[in-house]
Formats: sequence, structure tokens, C-alpha cells
Amino acid sequence: MFYLSKIEHKLPLPPSRFVLPIREAIHMELEKLFLDKVIANLGLCISVYDIRSIDGGFIFPGDGAPTYTVVFNLIMFRPFEKEIITARLLSSDADGLRLTIGFFDDIYIPASRLPDPNHFVETEQKKRVFSGQESTTNSSSKKGVWYWDYNEQEYPIQDTDVTKFRVTNVSYPQIPVEQPKESKPFAPMLISGAMDDDGLGPVSWWFADEDEDE
Repeated sequence: MFYLSKIEHKLPLPPSRFVLPIREAIHMELEKLFLDKVIANLGLCISVYDIRSIDGGFIFPGDGAPTYTVVFNLIMFRPFEKEIITARLLSSDADGLRLTIGFFDDIYIPASRLPDPNHFVETEQKKRVFSGQESTTNSSSKKGVWYWDYNEQEYPIQDTDVTKFRVTNVSYPQIPVEQPKESKPFAPMLISGAMDDDGLGPVSWWFADEDEDE
């Protein structure tokens, strides 16, 4: 899930950092550039782990900032295929689930990869008032709750549950040239997952089964 990635980068150091020791100043600039950013095929930067080397310090004509060549290691979040991860439900609609692990929210479980058999119960849509008239909120997919149907019982997937899923794919979409206003915010890294296997889904399901067996 977490990796060290070695990177070489040419870094101009702003004059405002000159009052600090060179290594501390460069470390702060690296965090400003990379922290919480996604690098294609490497993942999401969690932290600057260490600085391996600092070379240069050249000042180019017309530029008041010295430029250094820095070699450093970043701690990256990049799940691998078939990895089991624990998360919580962020939202649920007719297309499937969206999960969060706290620092990363773009995790999607499509309806086709939920425990089978299942069913979806739509929740009442919120209404907005425009010029004295009620109007149902527009949405590309209906909100609601997914249930796993097992032994004539219904097991809901709720936001209060700790949930396990299996990673099926990690992708890095290209930045769109133009994006419709009603589309979802662009995500530079997407994780697709599945819950259609024993032991996956809300942890409470499996503890409940153990209690019943006892």
C-alpha cells in the first residue's frame, strides 16, 4: 500500500527561504510541491521521507532564486491489485459505493461487484426551493442503501460500518481539456474495488455470523 519512490528534481529555492538551513529550506519546498499530490503511476504523496543529495545552487540570468538538483524519497500511497483494504462508506447510489480511508476518497465499488444477491433501496431525494416552487435535486444516479440478501435476512452497507474491499484496479485518468459543470470533480487517481467474496464488506456482518454460530 505504501512505497518509497526515489525522485530527482530541479528545485528553485525562493529567497524567502534563505534564512533557514539549506536542507530544511529544501525539505519545506519539496513538501509544498509534492505533499497530497498525485504523481501518475507512482500514487499519492503522503510525505517527504528523506533527502539523499543536494547539488547545484546555480543562479541563472534574470532569476534571483538559486536552482538545486535534489534527489529525495517520497512516501507514496499506491495500492496493488488484489490487496485487501479497510475503509468506510462515503456515499451510496444506484451505481454502487464510494469509500474513504480518511486521506483518500476516490474509491469506487461498482454495483456489479457488491455481494450477491443484493438489492438497492432508494432514499427520499432532498428538495430545493426555486422562486417559491419545490424542485427535486438533480442527480445522475439515485441515492440510497445497498443490502446483501443472505439466509432470508437483509444486511445493510452503512456509513457507520468498517468495511473491507479488494482492490481490482488503480488508474490515473488524463486531465480533461473541458469538463461539464454537472460532472464529478476530476480525480487524478481512482481505485476500483470489489466486495463479492467471503470476508469482504462490513466487518459487522461476519462478527454477527460468528455470534450466531456460537
